[in-house]
Amino acid sequence: MPGLYFHIPFCHQACTYCDFHFSTSLRTKGPVLAAMREELRSRIAELGGHPLASIYFGGGTPSLLSPKELGLLMGDVIALSTVAPDAEVTVEANPDDVSAEALAAWRNSGITRVSLGIQSFRDARLKWMNRSHNAQQSHRAIELVAKAGLHSWTIDLIYGLPGMTIAEWDEQLCVALDHGMPHLSAYCLTVEKRTALYRQVAAGRAVPADDAEQAAQFGHGIARLATAGLMQYEISNFGREGHFAKHNTSYWQGVPYLGIGPSAHSFNGTQRRWNVANNVRYADGVENGATYWEEETLTPNQRINEGVLTGLRTMWGVELASLGETFRKTNQAVIQRYLALEELEIRDGRLILTQKGKNFADRIASDLFMPTP
Repeated sequence: MPGLYFHIPFCHQACTYCDFHFSTSLRTKGPVLAAMREELRSRIAELGGHPLASIYFGGGTPSLLSPKELGLLMGDVIALSTVAPDAEVTVEANPDDVSAEALAAWRNSGITRVSLGIQSFRDARLKWMNRSHNAQQSHRAIELVAKAGLHSWTIDLIYGLPGMTIAEWDEQLCVALDHGMPHLSAYCLTVEKRTALYRQVAAGRAVPADDAEQAAQFGHGIARLATAGLMQYEISNFGREGHFAKHNTSYWQGVPYLGIGPSAHSFNGTQRRWNVANNVRYADGVENGATYWEEETLTPNQRINEGVLTGLRTMWGVELASLGETFRKTNQAVIQRYLALEELEIRDGRLILTQKGKNFADRIASDLFMPTP
């Protein structure tokens, strides 16, 4: 079953490390939300009438929307499509936006899962990241979410921060685990162009963790979360049984999805489409019937490569038979080399990264890519 994604392109302020599309000005919020509702109405048929397995409100900061604004989008989804009875409906939220009243409104609108952007439990780190919340608000938000009666919830944490030690990373994980969350996403700090972090690094004002430090923190996180009963079902995602993220898992497994909003991406199995990353151009395009997106049709080899890249990140790996005989013949030597290095294994006909291989996931995947034009 397909998924549906809404990109809410508004934030309270710009985080140091973020390169996602967003605006800190709410001037275009009304026109953008109206355009998103219209885009949904005009494109929902692309899903072929199949029930939705997941709905995801990402951004940006979806929790910045009022309950009424979020409810209107959910109401449109329910009116225009069939939502599976066990569908996962996620909203990303900043801790400072979370209240008992907001959680009740989200539940009433159909939200079943909240993703909290904690990032760190240290105020100094949050200030450096230019986050809009503090550690106290994080603890309060988690307490509220944990008792809100949702099907599931999750938090995000970042490692590989400048000067971060194993002790600090362990502290962060222990604080999170003390709250009993059923899912956690642990992301390594990445220096992206067009961010404040990139400028800080270029000027020598910030020095992120090096490869060895990142690898050590990555390995420590895996071990610490495993002892707490959270399974690493994807490189950066850990969850208890029954709490793996349905929406993100569908991305990694190549399931079709429809993306609504500025910069949102869509995939129908053979084509990718992405909307313009500009709020004004997006809203004007939808309103006036102008083209506000680009698209490409994937070649067979591109589809194989995407399947390898995303599939290897998961605990299920990639089914060798689905990749075809040409792939197996072309990559026989590469596969054998990584099997010998104990970075890959073949289990039940599937190519799967070993624990050792997870440290080199991107390199292994790229070595297995088929040639493309």
